[in-house]
Amino acid sequence: MTAAADPIEAADDGLRFEDLSAEGQARLLDMTHNRLVYGITIIPFVAMPFVYWKHQLDQNALGLAVWMLAYFAALAAVRLQFRQYRQDRARLCPSEAIARWMPVILRMALGHGLGLAGLVAVIAGRVPFEFALLLYMSLAAIMAANATHQSPVFRAFKRFFNAAWGGCTLLTPWAFPDHWHLVMPLCISYILSIHRHSSIAHRFFLQQVKLEQDSKRLAEDYRRAKEEAETALYAKNRFLTTAAHDLRQPVHAMGFLIESISRRNQDPALRPALQDLRQSVQSVTQMFNSLLDLSKIELGAQPVKLQPVALDPLMTDIATLFREEALARNIALRVRGSRGKALVSADPLLLRQSMVNLMQNALRYTQRGGVLMAVRRRGGQWQFEVWDTGVGIAEADQQRVYSPFFRPEHAWRIDNAGHGLGLAVVARCADLMGASQGLNSREGLGSRFWLRLPAAETGERRSAARDSVALTVGGDTLLHGRCLVVDDEPQVRSAWEALLCAWGIGAVCVASASEAFAALDSGFAPDAIFCDQRLRSGESGFELLQALLERCPQAAGAMISGEFDSPALAQAEQEGYLVLHKPLDPKALFTLLSCLLPASGRDAV
Repeated sequence: MTAAADPIEAADDGLRFEDLSAEGQARLLDMTHNRLVYGITIIPFVAMPFVYWKHQLDQNALGLAVWMLAYFAALAAVRLQFRQYRQDRARLCPSEAIARWMPVILRMALGHGLGLAGLVAVIAGRVPFEFALLLYMSLAAIMAANATHQSPVFRAFKRFFNAAWGGCTLLTPWAFPDHWHLVMPLCISYILSIHRHSSIAHRFFLQQVKLEQDSKRLAEDYRRAKEEAETALYAKNRFLTTAAHDLRQPVHAMGFLIESISRRNQDPALRPALQDLRQSVQSVTQMFNSLLDLSKIELGAQPVKLQPVALDPLMTDIATLFREEALARNIALRVRGSRGKALVSADPLLLRQSMVNLMQNALRYTQRGGVLMAVRRRGGQWQFEVWDTGVGIAEADQQRVYSPFFRPEHAWRIDNAGHGLGLAVVARCADLMGASQGLNSREGLGSRFWLRLPAAETGERRSAARDSVALTVGGDTLLHGRCLVVDDEPQVRSAWEALLCAWGIGAVCVASASEAFAALDSGFAPDAIFCDQRLRSGESGFELLQALLERCPQAAGAMISGEFDSPALAQAEQEGYLVLHKPLDPKALFTLLSCLLPASGRDAV
């Protein structure tokens, strides 16, 4: 493709012109070619003052004028050639362009150098000393300029310089008959200086292009790695979101079965083991929910719908959610609202998820003292805050606590059930809503986590959508009533039946619409109906629930599903139906049933 590099063309560190990529070599060729075209263009105009000066000296300027006109002709040819060069660079790949144009450019450089040396031959011995000296100085300046700008392709510059200044040096005795012995040493020393300068400039161009190539390669490697990571993350999140229904089923059944066993257990020795088992399932459920929440958010499966949300009712709801846990651990749980004034622009589901995670985080790491939920005005924003008297966070860890799976070392000693996902979900939810979030903490004294949301304009107030019910402890209370459950998983149906029977509820669990209507035809009159959304028969759980409720107008109904982004579930919520998500906490289900079933039938054991 290209001739072998001359030894001088290699850089001190071993970098050579041929070590560059074809694209890098083509860039250097562009620089050298552009300089050659520019240099040939200006030479005829530089010669004009000398033609005029020689004419003023009453000397024959014909030879000099012919030389100048010859350069004008060369200029026209070079400009046409330059147009062809640009077309080939746009049309050919870099390696093909180099193979075609490198010999042409080397010939151009040699011809340009011989042309400048020819100027000295034209005037040698025919002009005064001053004329020849000024011409040599002008040529020396041209050599110096080209030493930098022609050096990207060092072979081209060497051909130009050796032909031009080498010719000038050899013609010195004729150009300076009386002073050549003084001028020639200067010309020779100038050769050495320019040669060193051009070598340094050439190394600079090589290193610059090499750095650009390395930077481009690193950027491409980074882009490719980023795309691979994003693809893997998307695939993981898509898998978790798509498989959520199937993954939630065994966890859902496990929680129900453990609660059923606990209700029926009469052996005091088994109670600690059952309690440990219940806590383990709760830990798995929390980790599972957090992973799915984070995956949905990262995947974009959680749409952001900003609307006015009243904070006070939401805070009351969340306080109810955690009050029993706080009482059981002797932790004071307080709420300081805004007396109904706090109205923010937020996504109800994302806001609720963030507030629940902050409360859960505060209670988890508070062993004594209390937790405060508060809201305060901050200019055009409302700031929701959760204060705790827990272990606090070291200053070095305060920015890292929002990273997925990060937990400070002391947090593991206090509670090894956490997984470091709750605050990551809070941070991502805040970003999606355009809210800001942060914390203030002192290790050993406690923390304050906050969410700052834009205030909504006064108008219609909307409370945050609920996806769960308040948690209260059922204790040994028994419920009376009848429930119809439609779920296509045999394991889940068995868990439903075991738990509902343990609570004193008459239960009929079926797998399809035909079985459900058969139960009604046999005389079973449910007080509550629960339908799974995805049924193997292909039937819509929501449509089935509507049909069953139309058949049993006295019954209450709810959808229970492991899916989050189902259009049918969204439609059910919009139409006012209760939608619960697997795995459902048994305590939450007990509280719901205590509201739905006849109160007169409630007894205590």
